[in-house]
This record gives sequence, C-alpha cells and structure tokens, in this order.
Amino acid sequence: MYLTIGNIPKDIHRKPLHCAQMLIAYIPVTKLKHIGSVAACRRALNNLFHGCMQILLGPIVSHGETGLPMMSGDGIWRHCHPILANFVGDYPKQILATCTYYGQCPKCEVPCNELGEYATFVPCDNGKARKAYALADGNVRSFHAACRDSGIKPTFHPFWMSLPLVNIYISITPDILHQLLQGVMKHLITWVSDPLMFGPQDIDTRCHLIPPNHQISLFPRGITTLTCVSGKEHKNICQVLLGLIVDLQLPGGSSSARVLQAVRGLLDFLYLAQLPSQTADMINRLECSLVTFHKNKDVFIDLGVRDNFNVPKIHSLLHYSSSIGLFGTTDNYNTEQTERLHIDFTKDAYRASNHKDEYYQMTTWLERHEKLQQHAAFIEWRQQQHLPTSIPHQRPISGPPKPGMHYLKMTQNLRAVSFDDIACVYGAVDFQDVLGDFIAHLRDPHISGRALLDRGRNTLIPFCNVPIFHKIKFTNSDGTVVDSAHIRLEQVDTCRRIIPARFDTVLLRTGQQPDNVHGTFSSDHLESRSG
Repeated sequence: MYLTIGNIPKDIHRKPLHCAQMLIAYIPVTKLKHIGSVAACRRALNNLFHGCMQILLGPIVSHGETGLPMMSGDGIWRHCHPILANFVGDYPKQILATCTYYGQCPKCEVPCNELGEYATFVPCDNGKARKAYALADGNVRSFHAACRDSGIKPTFHPFWMSLPLVNIYISITPDILHQLLQGVMKHLITWVSDPLMFGPQDIDTRCHLIPPNHQISLFPRGITTLTCVSGKEHKNICQVLLGLIVDLQLPGGSSSARVLQAVRGLLDFLYLAQLPSQTADMINRLECSLVTFHKNKDVFIDLGVRDNFNVPKIHSLLHYSSSIGLFGTTDNYNTEQTERLHIDFTKDAYRASNHKDEYYQMTTWLERHEKLQQHAAFIEWRQQQHLPTSIPHQRPISGPPKPGMHYLKMTQNLRAVSFDDIACVYGAVDFQDVLGDFIAHLRDPHISGRALLDRGRNTLIPFCNVPIFHKIKFTNSDGTVVDSAHIRLEQVDTCRRIIPARFDTVLLRTGQQPDNVHGTFSSDHLESRSG
C-alpha cells in the first residue's frame, strides 16, 4: 500500500504543488486455498483486506479528530487533521474497497443493464451502507439481510467505517491506466479491427506504410497481432489510430463517418482527461467529447461488432468531471505511478529474496537500499562543495540541469562492430582516419593543421571494434525530447518486403561552444554528417 502526501491546492482544478508517495506496508495476497467453499473463501479474503487496512489506517482515526502538527511544503508548521481523501486502484480494488459486487459501479446506483447509457444516476448511499454494517456485531441473519437489501457485500466492519469524514463512494477516483488505456482504448482498438468493420489486414498494412518520423512510434508489424500491450504502447497506438482508419471503407461501401466521430470522441476524451491543468472550459469540452461518443456508438451495434455497451469501464467515464472538480487533475490519482513503484518496491524486492519468509527479506532489502541512496546523496552533496564554479568546454559533472540547455541520450544497439563493417555496411569509409585524428587531438589539444593529420595517421589504435548507437535523443533540462536522430540498415520483413535503410543527417557544431549547448568539440566549422 502506498501513502500519498500532498498540499491541498487553493484552486481545485489545479494539481498540488508538492506531492510524494511512500510505501507503508505490504498487504497479503494469499488465496486461502485451504477454505473449501468458494463463497466462504471470497468472504474471508474480503474481510482480510479490510482488516489489514484498518490496522494501517488506524492512526488516522485519532489524529483526524484531534489533529497533529505537520510541516507543509512551504516549511511552516500547521495543526492538521489528516483524513482519507481518495482511494486509488483498478476496478477490482475499487469494488473490494466499496464492498460492491463485480459488474456494479463503485460510485453510483446504476442498473447493470444501463452501464452503457449517458445519463445521471443516484450516488451510492453512504449513510445506508453504514447503517447496514453497524449490524455486524448483532444477529448474523439480520446483518446479511440488511446488506442484501442495500446491494453490498456482508463485510465485517469495512476499514472506512471508523474513519472520520469519509464517504468511500466519493473517494473512488478515475484511473487513466486501467480504465482508459487498458480498458476503453483496448476495446476500441478491438472494435475497429473486427472483420465486420475495417478488418485487421487493412489496419496492419497502413501501420507498415507509416513513414519514419521523430514524433510517433512505428508498428511495422501492425497493432492487431500485439499481445500483452502496456499502457505506454496503448498511448502510442492512440496517436496514430485515427489516421489509420480515416478513409477506410466499411463492408458494403457504407460511410464510416459515424465510426470516425465515435473514435474521435473517445480519443479527445483520453487526451483532455490527462491535461496537467484543468479549467471549467476544458471540463465542458471533456463532457462534449463523451457526448459525441455516445451519440455515435450505436454504429458498432449496427455492424454487429457489439451487442451492448454495459461495461463498467465505459460507464466510469461519466464520473471524470466530478472527480476532477473534487480532487484536481487525474495525474494526482493515476495508478500508472503506483504501478511503477510496484516494480521498485515489490517485484525487485521479491526477486532479491529466496522466496521463503519473503516479507522480512523484502523490508530489509528496501531499508538497505534507502540507506545507500541517502549515503550516495550525502556524498554527492559534499563533493559539490569542492567543485570549481566553472569547467570550460565541458558538461557540468553534477548539479541540477540548467534551463535552455540540450542534453544527449544515446541507446547502444551493437556492442562490437568492426572497422570493416563500419566502412562497408554503414558507409563511413573515413571512420578509422577520423578516429585517429580525434585521439591525436585529445593528446595534444594545441596541435592543428598538417601536424594533426600526420600525428593522426601514426596513431596506434589498440582495438578494432567499437559500439554502435542507432538512436540519439536531444532532451531539454526537464527531460522533454526535442529531436532525435536515427539510423537503420536495410531489412527484410517476414513477408520478404525490403525496408529501405535510413540515415538521418545531423548538423554538428564544432569549435567554441555557445552558452546553451553542452559538449566538447575541436574545430571551428559546422559539419553535416549522416549515420
């Protein structure tokens, strides 16, 4: 379980200025296979989860009522009352926390056969649920009957019952990763690729024909054959999805205008929902894009691709606007962040153990890594105290990146390529001579002209293989990719089609460096180099 700490923003439509996440506990994932009854096993797992959450959130009960001093992001101590603001998780975790049944909405009382409708439904009654769970210590039959009448699971004291000022149905937040990218968008890609609509062959063929560029990812083998697609890959597919189907014909030659409207509505909703700053106008546009989808969604039923849209993830789109108004932008409660932390704090820690008594080993492993990180940060801070203020013609060794500067990020593809292959395959026939000149210049920076050429030819190179980098990214100080350079050799795909070679041209500034460029170069002109 992860605890999120942040300052509550004054403008509810903007993200908190300071936000951090930390791991506070591991929750058991046992299946309780020794329990023979399936229903009893499910109830036991449900009660186990809520029992663990009660222990973890127990301090909030007293501190939420009496308060405690806490330091905010501006360094000022205030008397605060911590409460459970929202619960972040995928759909199974949401119904587990709200004690609702699978197929229901964890926020409102929508009938299961109306999940695909664009309408307003009554929110779940928090007071009615609390009254039903208050009977847990009394007669068992009365308790189960009250839960059945309320449409909730008979859970023994849910963890949110004792927490102050908590309405768990309001605290459930949208989830970009599982609801939109891995949910709605995954369904949308399946629908448009159905043989009753555009078919996988036409879409995959268009993926192969997309020309190389710097801004989008390419799928030379298509998107319909991909398996175990990640959230990032779904993002990349969404960038080109509308272009893949924009002028395709439906079976029978009918117009695809309604399909394009529906796809565009969902794509607009996806990108508007992920904006880092929201305004009232943006929220209205978010709702308009959802209305556009619902107006045109029946085209999938008319073509036989779908029978209905009673999918909880499609219904969840109705709650995005209200959640953004209450809790700020969706990046504050997107599970994409916790999924990444799950790799660092859980999967890597489990692999480091011997898989026996793993919880103790995992916590010990995490504590040691945190101490190593703190020690490394301390050493770096002490080293910075003795660094010179400026090092001419070289990139700073440490310290925060400066705005306006460009940085290089290179990806190594081949570790050892011979000089002969570099000349024959890559076309860099003068590579060995230029390398000799470069080494000679490093040994004697003041040499130039004819003397440099003579010394470069007499330079002994004690190796005959070098690594090859097929991709270079130019990034800003904030990590944003400004541009990139690619090379790709001629290839033959599985269909024996020749994919032509690609060598981007790069203008390399050599000589005196301006203030906004990092690097070390030698001469006083601009060279145009390919590959």
